[in-house]
Amino acid sequence: MKDKICLITGANSGIGFETAKSLCEKGATLILVCRSLEKAKKAIDEIKTAIPGAIALPAFADLASQTDIRKMAAQINAEYPKLDVLINNAGSWFSEVELTEDGIERQWAINHLAPFLLTHLLLPLLVKSDDPRVITVSSDSHFHGKIHFEDVNLLKNYHGLRAYAQSKLANVLFTLEFERRKDDLPISTYAVQPGLVKTDIGVKHTISFHAIMWKLRRLGGVSPQKGAETSIFLASDKDVSKLSGKYWDKCQPKSPSKNAVNEGDAANLWELSLKMCGIDDFFTGI
Repeated sequence: MKDKICLITGANSGIGFETAKSLCEKGATLILVCRSLEKAKKAIDEIKTAIPGAIALPAFADLASQTDIRKMAAQINAEYPKLDVLINNAGSWFSEVELTEDGIERQWAINHLAPFLLTHLLLPLLVKSDDPRVITVSSDSHFHGKIHFEDVNLLKNYHGLRAYAQSKLANVLFTLEFERRKDDLPISTYAVQPGLVKTDIGVKHTISFHAIMWKLRRLGGVSPQKGAETSIFLASDKDVSKLSGKYWDKCQPKSPSKNAVNEGDAANLWELSLKMCGIDDFFTGI
């Protein structure tokens, strides 16, 4: 991974931190995107303590804010000559419905629209790489998901699990539709199932009952290091670019849900996402 530049969102803890740390160990330059500069610097200090000579650099944005995402992407485009790997890792889980400053339900904004928008904005850097890759962390929760096109904010029937499953299904639909629409762009794209991982995703923004249930459920999970293995593999394996446009689990492609391979839903989701992000043409500017 020497001379490779990788950007990863949600990089200050959990799967994101372990992914960033491992790729630094392999010699890559890492851009760690966190919600604050303080969180990014703390994660970088930990990485450099463990890996002397690691090249890790901070970036920050609230991924619930499209203004923040656009501002950060503009800075990345101005400061870096290329981007070899984009890892859309950041994820959220909320017990109660709340809209962002853009009027979008938070899980939908962070888990789906942020990867969609950030990938679009960083395409000019990705195409400058000789082997660009986009990795989006999804979940087997998508098997329980449905895109509620009539109400993606779920204002009429909100539940944290329903919103999460919908957003994780959107991750897979986005990955597969990107593959269909990219034409001759040499960009490899993957959706990843990290497994049940012992992180705090179900504790940070949840009611007490949901937090307790998550703490019990994650007892059967794997470590963040284990959960990061497939993302690390897809970012670094030399031959995996030949297997673009697939859903991955335990470093192997596997079949996603029936809803995830619905090309009509994928096309409709793409158009809805363009509208919600204010994008005219996803592949413009490259």
